[in-house]
Amino acid sequence: MGWARKILRVNLTQGTCTPEPLNMQWADEYLGSRGLASKYLISEIDPKVDPLSPDNKMIMSTGPLTGTMASTGGRYTIVTKGPLTGAIACSNSGGFFGAEMKFAGWDMIIFEGKSPKPVYLYVENDRAELRDASGLWGKSCWETEETIKKQHQDPQIRVSSIGRAGENQVLYACVVNDLHRAAGRSGVGAVMGSKNLKAVALRGTKGVGGIKDFKGFMAATTAAKKVLADNAVTGEGLPKYGTQVLMNVINEMGSLPTRNHKDVQFEDASKISAEAMHEKRASDGKSQLVTNAACFGCTIACGRISEIDKGHFTVVNKPEYWGASGGLEYEAAWALGAANGVGDIEALQYANLLCNEQGMDPISFGATVGAVMELYEMGVLTSEQIGVDAPFGSAEALARFTEMTALGEGFGVEIGQGSKRLCAKYGHPELSMTVKGQEFPAYDARGIQGMGLTYATSNRGACHLRSYTVASEVLGIPVKTDPLVTEGKPELVKAFQDATAIFDSAGICVFTSFAWTLADVQPQLQAACDGDWSMEKLNLVGERIWNMERQFNTAAGFTRKDDDLPPRLKTEPAQTGPAKGLVSGIDKMIPEYYQIRGWTPEGVVTEETVARLGL
Repeated sequence: MGWARKILRVNLTQGTCTPEPLNMQWADEYLGSRGLASKYLISEIDPKVDPLSPDNKMIMSTGPLTGTMASTGGRYTIVTKGPLTGAIACSNSGGFFGAEMKFAGWDMIIFEGKSPKPVYLYVENDRAELRDASGLWGKSCWETEETIKKQHQDPQIRVSSIGRAGENQVLYACVVNDLHRAAGRSGVGAVMGSKNLKAVALRGTKGVGGIKDFKGFMAATTAAKKVLADNAVTGEGLPKYGTQVLMNVINEMGSLPTRNHKDVQFEDASKISAEAMHEKRASDGKSQLVTNAACFGCTIACGRISEIDKGHFTVVNKPEYWGASGGLEYEAAWALGAANGVGDIEALQYANLLCNEQGMDPISFGATVGAVMELYEMGVLTSEQIGVDAPFGSAEALARFTEMTALGEGFGVEIGQGSKRLCAKYGHPELSMTVKGQEFPAYDARGIQGMGLTYATSNRGACHLRSYTVASEVLGIPVKTDPLVTEGKPELVKAFQDATAIFDSAGICVFTSFAWTLADVQPQLQAACDGDWSMEKLNLVGERIWNMERQFNTAAGFTRKDDDLPPRLKTEPAQTGPAKGLVSGIDKMIPEYYQIRGWTPEGVVTEETVARLGL
């Protein structure tokens, strides 16, 4: 049946943990993980609630394929109302935590209210209790995980926790599990901190039972794994180079946002690329990359395990950072590097380590630093105000800002509010490279037109993972489209958005979609889950999830004007590369996209669409 059919409701105000049956009608309509958790959240909170108030809820959720033999079936999501954007926030993480939740017999954990003192949730199969976390408050994610494992004398416990960033309400704080996997975007860690919830520790020994057709499921997952292994991206590129394989590719396309999107190519891209991570250093003869790593059940293994140069200025007196740990992914390397003009890969790895250690989204953090550096170069911010000289390209400033923001010190408190609030405060809102208050990822909307529409319409604010048209526009998956044109992009974006909602809700990694289409996922769901999971139904469920999230945002106060890009991308043409002379064609694409979606010209879901999707 795929689902454990059980959810845990944790009332932090009252200190209670209560099991409930899963609403199976909703499971049939919204599948699981992202879709199902969003349905629960939207049914239980006021869309206008203050994200950091006790009235907001936070849901950790698995999908029906989480914990199974499906490749990459280790994902879980955190759904809440996001403090960075005020929109629905749904943040997805890999590692082993999601599978452990399923092994303990739970589909979902709903947190409500606020604890009067710091606590952590401990779950061992059917037993769940809140425990005192006073001794953990102020500790990093790394220290928290280690301490909980020691306290319980069980190294197999899986822990998701917040660091100082979540405690200090950094608006893009994340929730970190397995030391360097994170529910990374939209500030879910700040919500967790606002509830005085330090960590969730799980131990499950039940396994996943009740697969509907076990033989059929084995056949479907085996066939799907072969598709991944035979694909150039999932079978070769990602295992060897990780997501960082994209750095030089996107730079050559003239779509690598550089120095707060002033430029579209970075002259030092090769110095912070996947290839650079493999190169031997002159200082110690070692490469930064130690090995690749995989999350639960993953046959791709795109994770990076890296070791920093012990002699680098950032860590020369900090042996605690010398060991092998989570390495740079493409988005982090871009945000900490090209976005700020910093070409020092060791400084990027140091900043990345601090983001993992204290639970902070490196995309929003790095992109906010890019805005700070531009304001500094304009003379709007001074070194006296911010505590450091911060021209574009300064690795020293990047390192110092990471420390200040992670620990909530000095100007780091302002950086922790994100670029939208910071740029508005200092009189230049146009320099915030955001949609709905969330910073852009690593693709310039002038050189990859579909990504501009993806950012503008993403329900959780600027995001690449909601509709990764880079697959089509750059890599030719499943079909090659021209990245420089707007024609056909509204249809492409809608198709990617609806399909991605299914991948997320099933409990599998979106990276499988480099090789899989929904036709590869469908037989796995059909064999695992009760009921009919035809292609027709999956397409409908994906569309239903997207429109439900849209309805929530509309009720929260978002309008047509929020589906837009910053003026820089619409008025300042790319200066170099294939996209030279181009701006984003977002204004042309939006009306067409709304029409295809079955929304009004103002972007509101119509009554006809509501009826058709059973919303």
